Amino acid sequence: MSSPALDYLNQCRGLVDAVERQLPAIRQAADWFADSILKGRMVHLFGSGHSRIMVEEMWPRYGSFPGFNPLVELSLTYHNNVVGSNGQRQAMFLENVPGLAARVLRNFDLSTDDCALVISSSGCNVVPVEIAAGFRSRGVRTVALVSLEHCQASGSRLEDGSKLTDHADLVLDTGAPAGDAMVRVDGLDTPVAPGSTVGGCLVINAVKAETAARLTAAGHPPKVLTAAVNVGAERATELFESAYDEHARRLARLYAGAGTGA
Repeated sequence: MSSPALDYLNQCRGLVDAVERQLPAIRQAADWFADSILKGRMVHLFGSGHSRIMVEEMWPRYGSFPGFNPLVELSLTYHNNVVGSNGQRQAMFLENVPGLAARVLRNFDLSTDDCALVISSSGCNVVPVEIAAGFRSRGVRTVALVSLEHCQASGSRLEDGSKLTDHADLVLDTGAPAGDAMVRVDGLDTPVAPGSTVGGCLVINAVKAETAARLTAAGHPPKVLTAAVNVGAERATELFESAYDEHARRLARLYAGAGTGA
């Protein structure tokens, strides 16, 4: 029997197909990411708003590994209060303030050996687009993750009219439709149940798995955060501590020369 829940699940199966069609691009991203990690550098992850979910899906969580630098600005991603202090209105306003991206990137000593993954469902808000442009201006190879249909249907918030896809060396697609919400309910004139998070997490973990395979094949298997139920409590603790230590060492390199080239 048809139902809104079944409709949503069926459309999510379509997201799986959409991600599978991108396997060549996913493998290309993994090639670049693994190369940066093998060189002792990091893949910078940026997402504002709900795109923060994809940043944290990549690292740190079970089944993930060091080599990724999550750039999460609380002023752009703190949704809990909704209204009042630290409310959603402020976050959505700040997401379109020119110049904020430059202040974020000013903190780091970037290298042409780095890579970046910038996530934005619309690909049209100012800060994510300026973050990507800032990475590329510094010679950092940049991958964009957008909802391509939504991006193409949306208007840029930047004065020059550019979108995230204009500042990326490679574009990945969540597969979500324009407007994101995927389910129509009888008697309701607006759709519900977005798809970008599901599609985005599929892309993120496909890239993660391919990157892990490349690191392992190169003789540097990653230190994966792993549950005790899989490897025992002692080994799980060892993996957590060693992964966090490696992250700290990699991060230290990003501060070593901060400001010298600004």
